[in-house]
Amino acid sequence: MLGDELLSTIFSDDTHGNAEKIYQSGVLFKELQIPQQKMTLSDQSTFLKYDVTGAYTQSEFNVQNGLPKVRALNQKDYRKTQRYYAKQGEITPEIEYAAIRENVPLQQVIDKVTLGHAIIPANKHHQELEPMIIGRDFLVKVNANIGNSPTSSSLQEELEKLWWALRYGADTVMDLSTGKHISAIREQILRHSPVPIGTVPVYQALEKVDGNLGELNWQIMRDVLIEQAEQGVDYFTIHAGVLREFISSASERLTGIVSRGGAIMANWCLQHKQQNFLYTHFQEICDILQYYDVTISLGDGLRPGSIKDANDEAQFAELKVLGELTQIAWKKDVQVMIEGPGHIPLHKLAENIERQQTYCHGAPFYTLGPLVTDIAPGYDHITSCIGAAIMGQLGTSVLCYVTPKEHLGLPNKEDVKQGLIAYKIAAHAADVAKGHPGAQAWDDALSSARFDFRWEDQFNLSLDPATARSYHDETLPQPNAKHAPFCAMCGPKFCSMRASHAIKSSLALSNDECT
Repeated sequence: MLGDELLSTIFSDDTHGNAEKIYQSGVLFKELQIPQQKMTLSDQSTFLKYDVTGAYTQSEFNVQNGLPKVRALNQKDYRKTQRYYAKQGEITPEIEYAAIRENVPLQQVIDKVTLGHAIIPANKHHQELEPMIIGRDFLVKVNANIGNSPTSSSLQEELEKLWWALRYGADTVMDLSTGKHISAIREQILRHSPVPIGTVPVYQALEKVDGNLGELNWQIMRDVLIEQAEQGVDYFTIHAGVLREFISSASERLTGIVSRGGAIMANWCLQHKQQNFLYTHFQEICDILQYYDVTISLGDGLRPGSIKDANDEAQFAELKVLGELTQIAWKKDVQVMIEGPGHIPLHKLAENIERQQTYCHGAPFYTLGPLVTDIAPGYDHITSCIGAAIMGQLGTSVLCYVTPKEHLGLPNKEDVKQGLIAYKIAAHAADVAKGHPGAQAWDDALSSARFDFRWEDQFNLSLDPATARSYHDETLPQPNAKHAPFCAMCGPKFCSMRASHAIKSSLALSNDECT
């Protein structure tokens, strides 16, 4: 049973060190309360970090009722998306919220959303959402996938995965449920999520026909899109670029079509001997998305599933179609991002960014990894975050995490943690490399604490404070070790940083004697 005891375990005090949640008020919309984590260090200086945890750290939160609603539902602004308002030069609460969160000028947000180079996924019906922005000129974001399957998981497990994902910094979450009770699970995930929620609607459409592709059609899909949009889903993955004429070349690959949505639509085309109905009905899809302001994530149904298949004809043929669909969606002011591979060796990564930016007119890129080698099942959170860091530096806006269970099984909450830690490292490394304002300040603050042997500050500034503290305490658990000028790796006689302090003191003394 869900309850406060479970919540307090997930959001324990060691989650973010000694950080406290604070709120910054809006300027134009004074009712806005934009969250941050404020950390007070031992020298009384403070450090602020981006926060995605919603109201879960507030003692008055009732886990049974979901999050408080922080966005108003305006019944008069249907068909007006965040891109529509940006094009008019009109500042919405979501635009101001995103700008303050990123610590960037309002005009930068307006300009990038107008151009389609950034998006603010914010379905009008997701009132629990704390708005955020996705684009190559902003912080690199990380997505976590959760969801039940026909063989495993439950509502409680999925909510626990959601909370765990938020604890470790997921900026967006995709509900990829494919088993029973999809609608009920999604409803609870939305009501408990302060971050954008995405889905792959064709999964539910196929469930409605008991997996029978012969009965799957546009009418069923349309009803699913409306149902999910009404619930508040912020972005849909739509595999509209899997065209009938691309299927034969993809089938000749070493690993064929590895996208679930892509394989569904490819098989549908072959069985019905028709063009992909997501492509032929794309205008109608955009009408639904525009009405609710649901962002479209154009799915890479023909992404490579092995490095041998990387950058092949089928992959790039689909990418060109996604660029054409992007322009159709933009004409209706629908917000768009483009999904990308997949499995790509290091020397082929840059070509993916270059082609995506050219073919898709600068729309944000959302990549799964990529995995840069195929030899490490059980460690694919590592093989993929290598590619993710490079793709983030080159211009990818969202990194879809991969867990250690990739290719092997359904991830549990520990797998979610491991995947997110790996990808938050990759995203931050990319932000530092891009020179994002303030990114390196975090590194510098931790390095300063390390050099000064401020162990508590070093733990608290870590991406995972609890793990950093536990590793230190395995060999030096004594309270006085938290003030010792050495660690267990070097000991007191061989500590280079202790020696560096001595060198600095000697040089300072020599300079004093010279004067």
